[in-house]
Parts: sequence; structure tokens; C-alpha cells
Amino acid sequence: MMIGRTSHTAGTAAASTEIAPALCVDLDGTLIASDVLWESTLLLLRERPWLAFVLPFWLARGKAYLKQQIAARVQLDVERLPYRDEVVQYLTEESRGGRPIVLVTASHESVARRVAQHVGLFSGVLASDAQTNLSGTRKAERLANTFGSGRFDYLGNDRVDIPAWKAGRRVIVVAPSWSLLRRIRGTLDVERILAQRRGTLRALVRVMRPHQWVKNLLSFVPLVTSHRLLDLRLMERAFEAFVAFSLCASTVYVVNDLFDIQSDRRHPRKRFRPFAVGALPISHGIVLAPILLVLAFATAIAMLPPSFAALLGLYLITATAYSWFLKRQPILDVMVLAGLYALRVLAGGVATGIVISQWLLPFALFLFLSLALMKRFSEIKKAPAGVQTLSGRAYRVEDAAWVQAAGLCAAYLAVLVLALYISSSEVTILYRHPQALWGLCPVFLYWVTRLWFRAHRGWVEDDPVVAAVADPASYAVAAVGGLILLAAI
Repeated sequence: MMIGRTSHTAGTAAASTEIAPALCVDLDGTLIASDVLWESTLLLLRERPWLAFVLPFWLARGKAYLKQQIAARVQLDVERLPYRDEVVQYLTEESRGGRPIVLVTASHESVARRVAQHVGLFSGVLASDAQTNLSGTRKAERLANTFGSGRFDYLGNDRVDIPAWKAGRRVIVVAPSWSLLRRIRGTLDVERILAQRRGTLRALVRVMRPHQWVKNLLSFVPLVTSHRLLDLRLMERAFEAFVAFSLCASTVYVVNDLFDIQSDRRHPRKRFRPFAVGALPISHGIVLAPILLVLAFATAIAMLPPSFAALLGLYLITATAYSWFLKRQPILDVMVLAGLYALRVLAGGVATGIVISQWLLPFALFLFLSLALMKRFSEIKKAPAGVQTLSGRAYRVEDAAWVQAAGLCAAYLAVLVLALYISSSEVTILYRHPQALWGLCPVFLYWVTRLWFRAHRGWVEDDPVVAAVADPASYAVAAVGGLILLAAI
């Protein structure tokens, strides 16, 4: 987004006010649809989580000191911040007439200068330093002292900008909330509104990833394999397990997206996630995650056996560890993913009180290992041209053939386990015509091979479970499998 003008000092901007009133621009929420302090804090905790215990002591010495300490330890990728196109376009048009444009922000001066240099439109920068947090009335006083009261226009987006608007000449509001507009329209003359505020509710739903909840339907598998789908009491418990796992999984997704903002912006698809693109404030995610977590465990503790809550806790710890660092460990990452899938099946058995068959768990582990390897294979296939190593992963493009071979082997081992189960004596307990079950082997073999064929063609996105649900052939396979099971009963 470098537009081609160099940065100068704030003093140059002050002198140029004789030509035209300065156009002063806030950074957080105005020039960018995010917050530098929140992003810097999350990046700091991502790289040095032990500093979480130090943050309160830094804050106790004031926000200016906190920002100074964080800025000294992390460096945001300012080139990929979610800049508001409408604001940048407006500033570009104003700068063509020679009007001085100044970045005025409560963010630390080191970040502000790098942003100004990247955008290339600013003739000066006013920002927080180690002693002063340039926000609210302090910002208004600094602007009045630098440019003169009523001799500058100001772009802001929040109620904390009201003092600056009052001290300036013209009020330009960026992506305002309805509450802000109601508050300022009675006292300030709003000249212009830039960028509409995005729908928060839709972004909240997106960040919870409800389409991923389909994986939690695995909690119903014990009911299916034990032929107890018509037991309404057990169905209710399986549904409660599904709800608890879905809420817990959404907690992990929200936390993952918060800490992966910087890496997501470098990903061709993940860069459109709500936090990365600025569609949802980071503060909303910090509030949402604990709410979802409390609801998940409240459901588990109030409605299901204590052992289920213990498994849910194990899932939370493992999934968090996966998001934090295990996903960057080759081979171990897919083993953990397979284990998380199998854990859902095991938790479904605990919730309903159904003993899991000794055949079901190995079948599930091989199948889910295959799907986890397919997930990695699909990521490798969709890597941008020229990229040798996946962002945030330890796999290289040259690993594609190995990952595909391992995934196919795991899939066919699952078919082998199914065949061994059909030939075992245990199958006669549940089925009067167990020989009919042999029809499941070619049907299942076709399904997993088709999935891998689609992955090889690049038709499977990051999550193969979601891709399988979206594939009409999966429903045809399920229907045929259901008919085979009915014939065997």
C-alpha cells in the first residue's frame, strides 16, 4: 500500500497548516480495522507466554509504559494490517492537493512511524511514548497546541475521540456504532462518515465456525454401532455431548484465531477470518472465548457423567496444545488430530454409557489418521507457487507424495479392521445375517479412495470432514451402507 510520499516530522506538519488545515487521522479502528495494542499483546503472548504474569505490573505503571514494553519486544507486520480502503482513498485524494496529513494515535510511536512509512501519505506523526499515552483529552490538547484550536480536521471512530473532535474544525467519523452517532450528533456537526460498520453478529458466528461442528456428530457413533438410535434417553445424552463438544471446540477456534492473526494474514484463505480482516474486534473474541468455555463445561457437568467432563477437559488441553505448538511438529500433528477425532467417539460412549467395541477405536484411529493426513496434503497442494514450506507448519511441498501415500495406507488399514470385525465372532451378537456386512467393505473402500482422489485433484479444502459432508457422493454411500446394515440385521 506504499503510495509514494515520504514521512516528515510533526513540526513540518505544524508549519504547513498555514497552507491548509491539517487532516489528523487516528490509527486504531480508523485507518485500520483493528487495534495495535491488542494485536501486539497477543503476539507477545504467542512468542513469550510467560510474560502474561508481567503484563499486570507493566499496566500498573500506566498504559504508556505498557505500550513501551510491548513495542520493545514484538514487531507487528504493518504491511498486512487491515487498512480501510475507503479511508486510504480519502486520504490519497486530500493529499493530492498538498494538504498535510498527520497520523495521530495512542499507539506507540515506533509502530506509528512504521505505519506512516508504509502508507506513504503522512507528513507527520504524533503518538504515545514511554511517558505519555496520547489518548482522549491528552490527544486533544496535543492537537490544539500543535495546530491551534479549531485549525485541524480529525478522523476518528470512537467515543474516546470526542475531545479531539471538539478541539478541531471538522468532524469525520469512520465506521461508527449507532451509540456513538447518537451521542455526538446532538453536540457535534458530523461532516462526513467513512466506511460502514460491519455486522458484528455475523462475524461472531463465523469465528465460532459452526460448520466444523459436524465433526462432533461422532458422539452419536456409539449409538449407531450398538443399534440404539431409537433410545430417546440415550439420544438426548448424545446430543448434550454434541453441544458440549461444539461449544468447547468453538472456544479453541476463537483462541486459535486470536493468536494466529499475524500468520493468518499470510495465508491465501485464512486471511479472510474475522479477526485477521478486522471484521470483529479482538476485544469481542477475548470476551467470547470464556463465555463459550463456561457454557461447554456447564452443559457437561450439569447433564452428563463426571467422566465425560474429564474427557472434555482432555480435549480442551490437547486441542489448545495443538493450536499452540503441536501443529508445527510433523507427524505428531496428524497423530494428535486423529486422537482428537477418536476422543469424540469415546466421549459419546461415556455420555451414553455404551461400552466402545475393541474394533471401533482402531477403526476410528486409522480412518481419522487418514483424514488428518488428507488435511495436510490438501494444504500442501494449495500452497502458493514458489513457497517451499507451509506457513505455520513443518511440512514442505516435496512431502506431498509421502503424505498421500501414508494417508492411503491408513485408509486401507481402516478397511482391513472393518473386514476383521466382520469375520469375528462378535458380529453375530448384533446381526442375524452378518455375511451381508461384507458389502460394506467395497462401499467404504470406494468412499475413502474417492476422497483421496478429490484431494489429489485439489478439490478438498483444509478440512476433509467438512469436504466429505459437502460431497453428494457421501450421502449416496451412507444410504447404500444403511441398506446393507438393514439387510444384515
